[in-house]
Amino acid sequence: METAVSEIAPDVFRLSTYVPEADFQFNQYLVVGDEPLLFHTGPRALFPLVSEAVARVMPVADLRWITFGHVEADECGAMNLWLAAAPRAEVAHGAMGCVVSIDDLADRPPRPLADGEVIEVGDRRVRHIDTPHVPHGWDARVLFEETTGTLLCGDLFSAFGASPAVTEQDVVGPALQAEDMFRATCLTPATGATIRALADLHPATLALMHGPAFAGDCVQALRDLADAYDERLASEGARLHGPVPPPGGGSPAGG
Repeated sequence: METAVSEIAPDVFRLSTYVPEADFQFNQYLVVGDEPLLFHTGPRALFPLVSEAVARVMPVADLRWITFGHVEADECGAMNLWLAAAPRAEVAHGAMGCVVSIDDLADRPPRPLADGEVIEVGDRRVRHIDTPHVPHGWDARVLFEETTGTLLCGDLFSAFGASPAVTEQDVVGPALQAEDMFRATCLTPATGATIRALADLHPATLALMHGPAFAGDCVQALRDLADAYDERLASEGARLHGPVPPPGGGSPAGG
């Protein structure tokens, strides 16, 4: 295995490792600036590969912020290895995630972020956005790099297989196929609304954790994904309880 490095937007790098045995891709994103930020740590087993990939872009010891979408091995398993390799680095996460898990798990105290709080990485501004249970995890969140319009999506749009660094091909269909296999997304009345709120940011690029960086119509892709999850929620509700109103109101499913 090897970790490929691609600049998907100015000063935003995708670090991607394809694991053939799982037919799955694991991506991290590095935002370079005066206070460089890493989004996703990768699992501990991939740390040698991923840290060597970061070193091709900048010294690992200069990392300032270690971030991830939610507490899960592929997102933060190597957290303490990165903290050891980068002496001035801090983990930055949502306040809920810090209280529930990271205060105890991290070798150095994390910085809790309020919803909407911005980290200045130099010329880049990275905004923390709470998305509880979307796609899963009490502490779930995404990051939005405002100057390039890059939405660091975490597990949204997860798909199987290897992929190019950047694509304009459909990412919704493959994500729903993976959802059929994993059933990993929390389907709640808030799921679709939370994803539509991300579409309202009008991102230029969707930086997927398990898939390519998407440079097509990002707003429509997010809205289509939200609609698909709303339809699945309504269908499941109807199966269990009979027709129910969709999350946004209106006619009951099937009415």
